[in-house]
Amino acid sequence: MRYIASRILQSCLLLVAISVLSFIFFALSPGSYFDEMRLNPSMSGKTLVSLRSQYGLTEPLPVRYFRWLRSAGRGEFGFSIAYNVPVAPLLWARARNTLLLTGPATLITWLLALPLGLMSGEKRGGWLDYAGTVTTSALLAAPDLLLALLMVLLAARTCWLPVGGMSSLDAVQQSSWEHCKSVFLHLIGPCLVLSSGSLPAVTRHIRAAVVDAMGTPFVRAARAHGIGRMRILLRHALPVAANPLISLFALSFGSLLSASLLIEVVMSWPGLGPLFLEAILARDFYVVLGTVVFSALFLTVGALFADVLLFLADPRIRAEKLT
Repeated sequence: MRYIASRILQSCLLLVAISVLSFIFFALSPGSYFDEMRLNPSMSGKTLVSLRSQYGLTEPLPVRYFRWLRSAGRGEFGFSIAYNVPVAPLLWARARNTLLLTGPATLITWLLALPLGLMSGEKRGGWLDYAGTVTTSALLAAPDLLLALLMVLLAARTCWLPVGGMSSLDAVQQSSWEHCKSVFLHLIGPCLVLSSGSLPAVTRHIRAAVVDAMGTPFVRAARAHGIGRMRILLRHALPVAANPLISLFALSFGSLLSASLLIEVVMSWPGLGPLFLEAILARDFYVVLGTVVFSALFLTVGALFADVLLFLADPRIRAEKLT
């Protein structure tokens, strides 16, 4: 409990530091939501000053930050000027859609990468390892934007999958089963793009961890005693390679979360990505800040979960932390 409490405290301090830096950078960036209103001849200067004062944009930077911090403590995360509502309901609705996309994408990535990495690492230098290296190199060279555009083109040309959005236009009139089916079909394309973009890196990390584990003295001794290759791989090498893989799981979820913002914009998935882009273009300050803090929160929770798994899985870490 002492170790978990210390990690939670470090995560909270990290989130505070991210919020402070993000607040300073966004506040010092040029432009605001009311700049375009100055071009309107019917909008007087006094009205603009009154609006800026109403939303607290004329106050000093420390005062604005602590006011936002109090708002975050109440669960509001500021007030959106463009939507005229608190930021938190906007973020929660979009965050659920983003998690609905990144969760299955992470599962698909690991279900494919784990056996591929294990087989490539166990048969190092074989034809399977060579084929996997060529395939992962080709996928690594392809940017996520290109993969998303190819998926949209394939879906539009073949009509195998729906193009854009989260459900069909008549989803409100459909039954619950038909609505879930529509969401599932719309989810396939973005999931495949996200998985294709992250699969090569995860597979290569798993292969490297397995190769290192297969070269340890006790694995070579087990092989010398005539133990089968699969038993050596699953019972001896895989537990040794588990530590870097647990850390890799949190990093892969974080990379998928950041990559999903671009994929959501390209494939019109109603997640945090389109909201973030709209807020940047409209200079909706608190929506941009809230999106960054929410993304950092997801990454921090993933890293915290990986640390707890490492603490439970490796007795050496428990002995080191408890002494």
